Amino acid sequence: MLEHIDTSLIDWSRAQFALTAIYHWIFVPLTLGLAVIMGIMETMYYRTGDEFWKRTAKFWMKLFGINFAVGVATGLILEFEFGTNWSNYSWFVGDIFGAPLAIEGILAFFMEATFIAVMFFGWDKVSRKFHLASTWLTGLGATISAWWILVANAWMQNPVGMEFNPDTVRNEMVDFWAVALSPTAVNKFFHTVLSGWVLGAVFVVGVACWFLLKKRDKKFALSSIKIAAWVGLVSAVLSAWTGDGSGYQVAQTQPMKLAAMEGYYEGQQGAGLVAIGMLNPEKKTYDDGQAPFLFRMEIPKMLSLLAERKMDAFVPGITDLLEGGYELKDGTKALSAEEKIERGKTAIAALAAYRDAKSAGNEEDAKIAAKTLKENVAYFGYGYIKDVNDLVPNVPLTFYAFRVMVMLGGYFILFFIVILFLVYKRDLSKMKWMHWVALLTIPLGYLAGQAGWVVAECGRQPWAIQDMLPVNAAISKLDVGSVQTTFFIFLVLFTIMLIAEIGILLKAIKKGPENN
Repeated sequence: MLEHIDTSLIDWSRAQFALTAIYHWIFVPLTLGLAVIMGIMETMYYRTGDEFWKRTAKFWMKLFGINFAVGVATGLILEFEFGTNWSNYSWFVGDIFGAPLAIEGILAFFMEATFIAVMFFGWDKVSRKFHLASTWLTGLGATISAWWILVANAWMQNPVGMEFNPDTVRNEMVDFWAVALSPTAVNKFFHTVLSGWVLGAVFVVGVACWFLLKKRDKKFALSSIKIAAWVGLVSAVLSAWTGDGSGYQVAQTQPMKLAAMEGYYEGQQGAGLVAIGMLNPEKKTYDDGQAPFLFRMEIPKMLSLLAERKMDAFVPGITDLLEGGYELKDGTKALSAEEKIERGKTAIAALAAYRDAKSAGNEEDAKIAAKTLKENVAYFGYGYIKDVNDLVPNVPLTFYAFRVMVMLGGYFILFFIVILFLVYKRDLSKMKWMHWVALLTIPLGYLAGQAGWVVAECGRQPWAIQDMLPVNAAISKLDVGSVQTTFFIFLVLFTIMLIAEIGILLKAIKKGPENN
């Protein structure tokens, strides 16, 4: 079947999904971050009864609502694309992947929809306590929604808790909690949500500094900055910590991604982490004889410490992962990519033999085929790989995106420390240069989040599901022209939505907090 799939269909379907995901992630992190900050502000109002805090909370709540509405629209389209563009994927793992998405839709989305109405329209209709609870529950609903989405994504990175059923040709869940609480899912959730809190804090500080720049609403601006900067600093530090955990999880379950993140080809003990480096653009394949770097500076032994928590541990590079032969933790030798591909083909052939034997009523042959399939099913996805070089993700994209994310993470910690020092020890309201720095930091918050997802998703290629289902086997058989058409429709639609949101946000910001 795959021989008849147009490679341009795969490229356009990937492009369409990436486009939708990129636009969706513009809105989600700000929703998560503003939810926490406005919740703290309303808590201040509840505890003090000071109308100033009510006015402050209502202003940021208005910006939250504008952003939330657009984010929901892009998120719905993203989920529908699994069925339209990736129907083989949906069929193959729908019993597992669909569960967290269904829970997200039934529990989290309806929770948000219920309490967001009270949050916006219930100020004078319900008690202050109930309104405060509604505000926090709206934020909690958004966070729970993120949890189940990230559980689904984490399962794609590290598929656990399932068994392959040759009768249905589907992977079926056998352990819900293994899926829901896998170490990959837990770490991904905290790292992703914390990054959203960082963006929300950056956004609030930047917008508040605009008021200072315009010499407006000084008390409102400085109070907002104090709360947001503390949220941002704590979140940025914790995000760095969970980032270390993410690196460890990647090393355990996706060593090829880790190797791409580091431009790392030849494995070694006591491997160093690249602090600064420039990849060689002439390097095309792992065995082309070209040096991986034009230059690099390493932190000695740090990659081994990150990957295995041991300074002298062996970390395999791209060449090792493709050629195999190195010793695994269980004492066995790693298979080469060619061996995995052959075992994958054996699994595919065994599945066909099993189904043929079942159709013919030949139970003995079916048992033999099932045994062969079970022995090789772990490599099933490799059977669709044509060339071992296809197993290597885009190294430059993954390498540089990872460094953008890490460097910006460090910058945010420094940024919030400086903001807090200036707001408490100096007169931040008079420092125009810092106001501009804060405003220009807002787009960097978005850039960091997008870079993180580039590492997570592009670093996983060619897999739709790690080691189980490659992208070229997950695709729907569609007309390329229809995918191209919808790509440009979505591009125009999402761009219009983004421009509209920015326009509405700017109008609301210029109006400022209400005086009631």
